[in-house]
Amino acid sequence: MPVQRLNHAVLYVRDVARSAAFYADVLDFRTVTEIPGGRGAFLQAPGSSNDHDLAVFGIGDRAGASQAGRSTVGLYHLAWEVDTLGELDRIRRALQDAGALAGASDHGSTKALYAHDPDGLEFEVCWLVPAALLGADTGMKTDRLDLPAEIARYGADTRGGIGVSVPA
Repeated sequence: MPVQRLNHAVLYVRDVARSAAFYADVLDFRTVTEIPGGRGAFLQAPGSSNDHDLAVFGIGDRAGASQAGRSTVGLYHLAWEVDTLGELDRIRRALQDAGALAGASDHGSTKALYAHDPDGLEFEVCWLVPAALLGADTGMKTDRLDLPAEIARYGADTRGGIGVSVPA
C-alpha cells in the first residue's frame, strides 16, 4: 500500500511553550496534550480530527541551531497545505507580524510561503492549484509569488488541491 499522506511531524525545540504559542499564533494550532515540566506538547491543526498533527519536544535553551543542509544531513522543511488563497494570505500576514516570513514562491501548481519558527526551523505553507485549473503555465518553476494576482486569478475562496491532494 503506498503512503497516503503525512500524519504528523515531531520537532525538537529549545522551549516548548514558546514553540506551541508560535504555532498557535501563526497557524492556529491548538495544544491538545502537554507533557509535564515543559518537556513536550502535542498540537492539532484547525479542522483536523487527528489526535495530533505536530509534536514539539524541548531540549533546552543551550541547544545549538540545526545544521541540516549546511554541515549535516537532515530535514529541510515540512509543508502544510491550506484550503484557500484567502487563508494563505491571512497566514502571510500572521507570519509577517511575527517576523517569521522568510520568502514566498510561485511554483506553478503550488503557491508557497516559507517561514522560520522560533528555533529557526523552516516550514512551508502552501495552496495547490486544483487539478481542473492546471495548465501549461502551472508547471514546476520557482518565481516570486504575487499573492494578490493569484487571488485575482483563482479567487480567495477557491478550494485548493481538489483532484491533486484532495479527492475530486
